[in-house]
Amino acid sequence: MAKKAKDDGGAVIIKKYANRRLYNTSSSSYITLDDLAKMVRENVDFQVIDAKTGADITHTILTQIIVEEETNGEQMLPVSFLRQLIGMYGNSMQSLMPSYLEASMANFSQNQSKIREALEKGIGNSPIAKIHETNMALMKAATSAFIPSSASGSKAKSKPASDDSADSEIAILREQMAQMQKKLDELGK
Repeated sequence: MAKKAKDDGGAVIIKKYANRRLYNTSSSSYITLDDLAKMVRENVDFQVIDAKTGADITHTILTQIIVEEETNGEQMLPVSFLRQLIGMYGNSMQSLMPSYLEASMANFSQNQSKIREALEKGIGNSPIAKIHETNMALMKAATSAFIPSSASGSKAKSKPASDDSADSEIAILREQMAQMQKKLDELGK
């Protein structure tokens, strides 16, 4: 996904002052968290810097935007997901979660328009619906690898119909997860 930025190709610098105000150095104006959320939606690349210390606080500000959205808007993150995410902190798999979540969101974003189109047309057996089904199966398989308690619950449910390529992708993913777990176990010894 392409990111817009300043004319010189770098990220827009946003300075956060002690009075909690955010200053966009590109437009020379004060902005709000809503403005930053809009910049994210428009794919504008920015970096938030603490004006006093010079520390990069982009992660903290983006997390704050999510909290604001969840508090004031329609909630997108289910409680079960939030509990599982919190449970991953301090877990041996914690270091893998950022790259896994990033890859999952990238995959979802790549297929989002196809999924939306299939849902709007209501075609359940289309190739696009199968892509969505494959993505969901991969997500469930990865979740069961990360959270052992969800694996026993998923075995009791019936397996969704999918093609052989989806099954092979799931098998490959499970094998990779097992290899990663083995390496983590070896590192923990």
